[in-house]
Amino acid sequence: MKIQGKMFMWLSVFVLAMAVVYGVWSKEPAGTTALFLAFGLCIMIGFYLGFTAKRVDVGAQDNKEADVADDAGEVGFFSPHSWQPFFLGIGGALAFLSVAIGWWLMYFSLPVILVAVWGWVFEYYRGENRTQ
Repeated sequence: MKIQGKMFMWLSVFVLAMAVVYGVWSKEPAGTTALFLAFGLCIMIGFYLGFTAKRVDVGAQDNKEADVADDAGEVGFFSPHSWQPFFLGIGGALAFLSVAIGWWLMYFSLPVILVAVWGWVFEYYRGENRTQ
């Protein structure tokens, strides 16, 4: 994490320099504001990664002699049989389609999204999978 924190801090210096140069040359407030906000985001992420790196064990990415396999391990649990992401994708597609066709389509997509999110969150609290 220490490497990533340093990378974001250097990126924030670059974004700050580009924000100043862009602001002076263009005199355009929207882009200048966006670049200063990007600078603030880079500072926050870099500070968080540096702050966290001091409190956790040294990871494989901070060891110059580490192999790729040293950082291997379980990433997380992913449900192999869930239909909920599919229905959430359908609801999201309908919601974005409502921008092009008409806002009335949002009335049909919102229940699909809500039911899909509800089912995804509580999928292992009911039925045959509740003991996993």
